[in-house]
Amino acid sequence: MKTVMKKYIQKAKMLVGGLVLAASLWGCGEEFLDRPPLDAIVDANFYQNDEQVLAGTAPLYNIVWFSYNDKASHGIGDARGGILTSGSYQLENVRFNTTGETPENGASWRSFYNVVGQSNTLINNVVQYSGEAVSDRIKRHGIAEGRFMRGLAYYYLVQNWGPVPIITNNTTLLQDTTIARNTVESVWQFIIKDFRYAVDNLPESSVQEGRLNKWSAEGMLAKMYLTRAGISGTRDQDDLDSAAYFAKRVIDNSGASLMEDYEDLFKTANNNNQETLAALQWTYNAGNLNAWGAQNSVQAFLAFGSEITGFSDGWGGDIGGSKWVLDLYDDWVFDERRKATFMFPGDHYDYITQVPAGGAAQELRVPAPSEDAGQPYGTRAWVKKYVVGRPEDNDGKVVQQGTEINTYILRLSDVYLIYAEAMLETDPAEALTYYNLVRERAGVSTKSSITWEDIFNERILEFAMEGQAWYEFTRLHYYDPQRTYDLLSNQDRGTFRIYPDQIPDPRMWEVEIPEDDTSPRFFDVNSSNFHLPIPSVELSKAPNLRKPPVPYDFNVAE
Repeated sequence: MKTVMKKYIQKAKMLVGGLVLAASLWGCGEEFLDRPPLDAIVDANFYQNDEQVLAGTAPLYNIVWFSYNDKASHGIGDARGGILTSGSYQLENVRFNTTGETPENGASWRSFYNVVGQSNTLINNVVQYSGEAVSDRIKRHGIAEGRFMRGLAYYYLVQNWGPVPIITNNTTLLQDTTIARNTVESVWQFIIKDFRYAVDNLPESSVQEGRLNKWSAEGMLAKMYLTRAGISGTRDQDDLDSAAYFAKRVIDNSGASLMEDYEDLFKTANNNNQETLAALQWTYNAGNLNAWGAQNSVQAFLAFGSEITGFSDGWGGDIGGSKWVLDLYDDWVFDERRKATFMFPGDHYDYITQVPAGGAAQELRVPAPSEDAGQPYGTRAWVKKYVVGRPEDNDGKVVQQGTEINTYILRLSDVYLIYAEAMLETDPAEALTYYNLVRERAGVSTKSSITWEDIFNERILEFAMEGQAWYEFTRLHYYDPQRTYDLLSNQDRGTFRIYPDQIPDPRMWEVEIPEDDTSPRFFDVNSSNFHLPIPSVELSKAPNLRKPPVPYDFNVAE
């Protein structure tokens, strides 16, 4: 028996006006990503003045994150979280069969510990080798950038693998086969300490465009407290209060504001926009093979075809949004996030050029199968978010497997929803205000009251295909594992058909499960497959990772 889902136009479009970002930038000439060398982070002789220290920290904003951002961020963050589904790509993650050999699992572990290792090197070099010409504020700034990124890496590590080794000495990282895991409580204490250092030592205004500042750190600290609140099995009110405190400080003092148009968040022209609090800073390096890893490669894997990338990549034709996430939208037309996140048959994007094989350049109209071809439906809600188009759509700055679209670490809308969740029980009216601001910008109707589930679903839609969905579930898992398993096990991740009501310019779609569909749609999630297994190669190198975790000794140097 087939099931059919229909979405109709039903909401009035509402937008939130943006305020002007009131952050002044320190004039240091060219942008920091253009400052060579990219490997300066490991050069102990390089830190002789302020500009060299800043150049030394620049790789922390891109290349050290590349292996995670490349494919693992959407394989772990979106596929395991139920956002991304596929007929062939990353099926182990989609179906919760991730093993110690799954490529995205190993890539994630290596990338996060690469960030840890490079951050440790940077911190050590700045402390030990900074020349007399390096100002104290830039010395502290460089260390704070390192500790922010290290704390962020451990935020991912502890949520994916549970107890993991805390490493501040790279000699241990590289040579010690007796590395032990540290307890979850220890890792979270370490994370909070790193972000608190960043809060205390980063300036209120970024020293260069795209750099971290105090509000980046306070916003992330709010997120850390919100997540840590549940690690004891119940939500700790002190941590929730801390999350609310730091989130409200960012809201009131950062000068950040929501972008008026949600879709504009994901255009390269709007990198480092008024809503950005922290982002990875990818850079265009045409023809420079030594710069591989400093560019954003995700378009290559997410775009449905080469006709919209301009190169022989665009390998995302068999992936798209799951039926579960599509069901969460109130409306597929007026919720601006849908079209900015997933391409439906017939959608029109006037800022992306499409050059079909043997055809002429035109504005992108997402292909819709033809009745004449005997298939009047599509089978994928293709991914749009982080798909930016061809070189001609991006001032020429697109190459094979490379764009310079920023990867968001933290947006203001995230801080609004962090604040709403932290305040939900103590001041529901305040929580509702900031929840509704996110809804208004999306173009959907506001609500008169909200529950935790409302906020959770809003976060899923707001950050779909930004690698965040999985971490919404890991946060819940700390204090309600059974609800987490139930939610994940009941996500429809199966195939479907999608029908537009008309071509061109459809205004309604149907999603249908075919009567003859026998493919698996639901996958059991439980305590045995929820966390990622430590990659097999790491276990072979450090067999002590199999042993029970121990508390971390905070008397060692950090």
